[in-house]
Amino acid sequence: MPTVAQTLQERLSDALAALELQSVDAAQVVPTADPRNGDYQTSVAMVLAKARRENPRALACRIAETINLTGIGAPPEVAGPGFINFRLEPEFVAQKLVAVSNDPRLGVEKPANPKRLIVEFSSPNIAKPMHVGHIRSTILGDAIARIARFLGHEVVTDNHLGDWGTQFGKVIYAWKHFRDEAALETRPLDELVRLYREADLRSKQDPGVLEQCRLELVNLQKGDPENRAIWERCVTLSRREFASIYALLGVEFDEQLGESAYDAELPGLVERLLAKGVAEISDGAAVVFDNEISETPFMIRKSDGGFGYATTDIATLDYRIKRWNPDGIWYVVGAPQQLHFRQLFSVARRLGYKLDLEHIAFGSILGEDRKLMRTRSGESVPLRELLEEAIDRAEKLVREKNAALPDNESEEIAKIVGLGAVKYAELSQHRLTDYVFAWSKMLSFQGNTAPYLQNAYVRSRAIFRRLEGPFQPPNRILLAEAAEQTLGKEILRFGEVVPAVLDGFRPNVLANFLYELAAKYHVFYEQCPVLTAEGETKASRLLLCDLFSRTIKTGLMLLGIEVPERM
Repeated sequence: MPTVAQTLQERLSDALAALELQSVDAAQVVPTADPRNGDYQTSVAMVLAKARRENPRALACRIAETINLTGIGAPPEVAGPGFINFRLEPEFVAQKLVAVSNDPRLGVEKPANPKRLIVEFSSPNIAKPMHVGHIRSTILGDAIARIARFLGHEVVTDNHLGDWGTQFGKVIYAWKHFRDEAALETRPLDELVRLYREADLRSKQDPGVLEQCRLELVNLQKGDPENRAIWERCVTLSRREFASIYALLGVEFDEQLGESAYDAELPGLVERLLAKGVAEISDGAAVVFDNEISETPFMIRKSDGGFGYATTDIATLDYRIKRWNPDGIWYVVGAPQQLHFRQLFSVARRLGYKLDLEHIAFGSILGEDRKLMRTRSGESVPLRELLEEAIDRAEKLVREKNAALPDNESEEIAKIVGLGAVKYAELSQHRLTDYVFAWSKMLSFQGNTAPYLQNAYVRSRAIFRRLEGPFQPPNRILLAEAAEQTLGKEILRFGEVVPAVLDGFRPNVLANFLYELAAKYHVFYEQCPVLTAEGETKASRLLLCDLFSRTIKTGLMLLGIEVPERM
């Protein structure tokens, strides 16, 4: 089912062909910023006029006169220096709404050529608790994966765990000397962090301890059974804790391999890169130079023979291509890693890999003092604590709003509202923006927040609980009132907005659409009575309510946010 924008684009293309004018991809039909200028517009005349050295407004008039909008809208209007504006007829909007109401995908078309995509996100380090800094990668990556899947792509979600590094020498040393077994069972990651800090402090004070930590790491890398068993226990305890957080967030992965999975491949990989001339020896180290990117080399083997995560990332890329044969791999990793990924993608190109490699970067989360969000002691805020606080704060608000709710229902709603608020605060921002984490704003029932959208959904579904008998969607609807027409047009934009999210990887485009949709629904709700209306008007308004609730629920689901049925 073509969207409204696609239908108008087709009519525009027909007109350009009739006038023997070239179609211009850069001048698509788009929604107007100001509804006073109509519903959609195109700047194609201005683009073409510049290339043809014609008067843009005169060319716009020629194009507008040629466009056939029979059955769609009024004749196009020319405005300003040469914009062509389109106004939709209510009957056309009504027909499209009925068609969308019968479509389980709500007008979102599947791509003609679906792709197989790997989305890497979250990627915490073993033996360390997940903290506030993991919010962006985890929530952003999950939303992008959900949207790509919904659009019809095959998506493999991959959690690339940091489970192999120098910190394990210190953890193993402290494990053998200072561990608290009871704490490992009740608070595993807190205890592992305590052990690391204990060893780190002692190694700074005593060179002998530092040497023992180094030897523990060497023994681990050589396969010492005792050290390997300790490392495996650290991995198991960490994965168990991570799994509980992912379950709380509703985030799932198809694959969760750590850096250690590729360790045996690294020596051979470096030799292959050297043999192909991709890498070279410099000051005893194996490096890759690409001076167009940076004068800093990409280190794939240190002068002491050790390997870093650059080498592991190349090995991971190798594995994914052999395992999945993907069309693209998308890495949802913070902006400070931009150089690393540019260098990694350069190596991939030189190895002859032809696939879409994307670094989906993001900014930082700030406290209300506009500095990086920290605890009072200066540590990163643990993610579990933050999520539990979100749920606790939401429960207080839910109880204030509806004190009659049973405890179990109140707790479930609080979980949905609290977690939704955290996710939406992230996803409603442009991903490269540093944003302030403010409880009062994100949990507000007013403004561009998850609770506002969830409340709009609850309000729309409450109508159907008060309805006598089942709802039977009508085969045609009336859109007599301006608020009905405005809401109907906005619902139809869902099929245009969802595919646009992957253009630049911007879930905020969907989030802000849902906010505008909810705002228009509230105007409709206040101005157009539903249950007290009669006949065809009542059926039409019920269909609008049903379409709104389905659209807002589906849109929030694509962002990883649930909706309650009551609040």
